[in-house]
Amino acid sequence: MVEFLKKAMDWVLEKEQEAAKKCYVNPADVQKQIEILEAKRAQLRKKFEEEDAEFGHVLSRLSLIKVNASKCETK
Repeated sequence: MVEFLKKAMDWVLEKEQEAAKKCYVNPADVQKQIEILEAKRAQLRKKFEEEDAEFGHVLSRLSLIKVNASKCETK
């Protein structure tokens, strides 16, 4: 499904590019689309960074637990 959406988006963008070359596209409309996508991208990056930090925290704790558990094996 993701691959289909990528191909569909590429097709739409190709048609938009062709229309732009023929002066059928309003640059202000494209600028609005760019701003919307940049805002969405910033949101996704922030969410990723927050979630990545949480994974890092959990991994650190699990590593510490593993070290403590490993000490028990050597006794």
